[in-house]
Amino acid sequence: MNEQRSVVSAGLVLAAAVGVFGIAFGAGAVSAGASVWQACVMSLAVFTGASQFSAISVIAAGGGTVAALGGATLLAARNGVYALAMSRVLPRGRLATRLIAAQVTIDESTAMASAARDNTEARRAFWVTGLGVYVFWNLGTLVGAVAGSAVDPAVFGLDAAFPSGFVAMLAPLMDQPAHRAAAIGGAVICLVATPVLPVGLPILCAAAAVMLGVRR
Repeated sequence: MNEQRSVVSAGLVLAAAVGVFGIAFGAGAVSAGASVWQACVMSLAVFTGASQFSAISVIAAGGGTVAALGGATLLAARNGVYALAMSRVLPRGRLATRLIAAQVTIDESTAMASAARDNTEARRAFWVTGLGVYVFWNLGTLVGAVAGSAVDPAVFGLDAAFPSGFVAMLAPLMDQPAHRAAAIGGAVICLVATPVLPVGLPILCAAAAVMLGVRR
């Protein structure tokens, strides 16, 4: 029983922490020109923070839809790998259950499930974390979007929400040399490409730096 409570509490604490990023996204999306309902629908349907930050950042900077979707899709592609890993843990079940599982297969739910000691605990960790993050992320988006629509973004510095969110997401990964190499490589590519390529394309080119983080 204590182990079950530990899994549940850890998943909910993580979900609540992710909700803070949802507030940043909601506020930043509105400051970039999105309406409250557009920000909320994006979180409900897309539900992958990095991709959402990327897409809105490109659009806010004047980039086109293709560039915005291209970068977001690249970032979201990792969820396909997570799905392969989780397919060994989660039973097939009904179609509705599988669709819900697909929606909440994200970094946090996969990480919590992967850290579990057995399949039963892994399933519990996956569902608690995945559904918890979904709820808190969308609540955070709503709060941030409503608050962001009521204030002047220039006065409160909401334009810093996106870069701040990216830095916060990347910081925990910088403890390994390969990860640092990928981050620095991507930054260099962006700096070199920004003066000569349209908005959004430098981010797509920077994705090549991920190969520096792949262990040989």
